[in-house]
This record gives sequence, C-alpha cells and structure tokens, in this order.
Amino acid sequence: MMESPSLDKERTDKFGEFAGDLFVGGNKDFIPSKKFGNHLRITFTGAPGKRILLLGHMDTVWPAGEILKRPFKTEDGRAKGPGAFDMKAGIVLMWMALGALKNKPVTILLTSDEEIGSPSSREVIENEALQCKTVLVLEPSLPGGTLKTARKGNGRYTIKAIGRAAHAGIEPEKGVNAIEELSHHILSMQQMTDLNRGTTVTVGVVQGGTRSNVVPAEAAAEVDVRVTSMEEAERIARSIKNLTPKMREARLEIHGSMNRPPMERTADTVRLFDVARRLAAEVGIDLKEGSTGGASDGNFTSALGIPTLDGLGAVGGGAHAVEEWVEIDSLPMRAALLAGLIQELT
Repeated sequence: MMESPSLDKERTDKFGEFAGDLFVGGNKDFIPSKKFGNHLRITFTGAPGKRILLLGHMDTVWPAGEILKRPFKTEDGRAKGPGAFDMKAGIVLMWMALGALKNKPVTILLTSDEEIGSPSSREVIENEALQCKTVLVLEPSLPGGTLKTARKGNGRYTIKAIGRAAHAGIEPEKGVNAIEELSHHILSMQQMTDLNRGTTVTVGVVQGGTRSNVVPAEAAAEVDVRVTSMEEAERIARSIKNLTPKMREARLEIHGSMNRPPMERTADTVRLFDVARRLAAEVGIDLKEGSTGGASDGNFTSALGIPTLDGLGAVGGGAHAVEEWVEIDSLPMRAALLAGLIQELT
C-alpha cells in the first residue's frame, strides 16, 4: 500500500501517478496544486452534461511512516492498513466497476485534500460536477453497507479574545483577562447546539495565556459547527459573527466560515437511492440509506443541485482509526452495484 498523507505532496503525487495508470482507456490528466497533491481526472467517452462523475479522494489522515507501524495485510476476511477503508478501497471499486463496462460516459475525479477540507479542490470539484448529470461518491459506506443520502454541513471558526497583560500579583487591576473574556463566548457558543435540529457547536481547542502570574493578553478557541440545512448554517454563522466583547476594553477577532454546505436528502437523491436499492434487491441484498454527521466532497455537488449519491465505497469500519478495515468478500458485490448504477443511469 502506498501512502498519501494530505500534507505530503510528493507521496500523494506518486500515488496519483499509480492510480491513474490503473484506468486503461481513459484520458488521464492532472490538475496542478502547488501546496497539495495534484488532482487526478480521468475522462472516458461522453459529451459534457451527459457524463456521470465518480468522485473520491486519494489523501488519507495518516502521516508518512504509519505504514511501517501497520503494514497492509489481510486476515479473517478483512483488509487492513492506513487509509484502506477511507478511501483507497473506493478507488479499487471504481477500477473494478469500469473494468466490467465499455464505452461509458464517465469522469473520475480523485482529489488530494479532502481530509483537510478540500481547500484547493473545491473549485475543481464544482466545475467538473457542473459538466455531469449525476455524481456517485465512493466514500466508505455506513455500517453494513448503508448508503448516505444526507450529510451534515460543517464549519470551522476561530474566536480570539484580546485583552491586556499585567502582573497578576502587583497590579492585576491594570490587566484585561483574555481568558475570562473568551470563557463567556465558549459558554455562549456551546449553548447554540440544538440537537432537535441536528445542529452541534463544539469548542474543541482552547489556548491562552503565557504564565500563571500574568494576566493573559490573548486567548483563542477553535470551533466546529455541524448543521443539517442551509437555514441552520446561516443562523449559526450569523450568531458567531455577531459575538461582541463582554468585558470593558476587551476585543474579539472572529475568523472562519462554513466549509461545506449540508448534503440534504432531496428528491433526486432519493431517486438515485431507489435505483441502487432495486439493483441490490435483484441479487438478494436489502440496501439501506442513512445520514451522517461527517461531510464529504459530495456536499459540494449536492448543494449545486446535481443529483448525488454517497457512501458507495467499501463496507467495513474504523475510518480514521487504527482498527480501520475493509470487508474483502463485499468488494465484488459493491463493484457490481456501482457498475449497475452506471449502466442504469447512462
């Protein structure tokens, strides 16, 4: 197994070259990225507007050298290794499905920075998706092979409180405690969570101060936001942007935005799932649908109004965890499902 960490351009580019050579018969090209790996695009037959986009990513969350700690292996019917489930097995499924089909109007797009928010690939994904009529996302399935018809959108914010340093023992009254100021907003943001709406606001990282005997001049919090609708995304974004200082002479700096819009369960998504469920039923599989709090590049394409079905990748578990695994026996069936969808939709 070749490593392809999101922040390691050299290794990811090397993997991209390898992956590109798998798909014989397609027109392969790389969309350059200066900081991250180059994005791989492989185009088969078909005019713009009539193609199906198979969407996935090459990068993994694991740093270089992880493969030495956990070499790729197969045991007890499972394939294991860094990035095996999320989502190199999805690339294998693309290869298997297209190997069974000929002259289908398909574009494959494998990006290099999905795991860190797709900073260099979002525009590429959206431009490519706009030339296709359907998007099939090869991200891993939910447990048991369940497809994903809805995903939460996510946002990332940094709230920085700025006060004034002073000696905590000699003249504390001259200081403005940035940590105290930030504490007010941490509580306020945590209270924005509304589980009934599927909205969560999580302050995940807090930093501040220099020494215990110094009134801290600066403190910052990193915030994760998850929402199920654009209405909620706008409400939370507005609430965070409208935070104002609570303490006299304190200041706030607020940075960030919603990174991915929610993938909402639309009529088009349901239509695609119904096709997939029918195809699966023909071979005795009761295919199910579900939603997840995690976002993918399918969020971008769905928000454009392009019919998108996600979770068509491997059956397994442990995404982003050391116990990551793929159910080997399920791979032929998942490849057949993908091939059937392509056949049915073209």
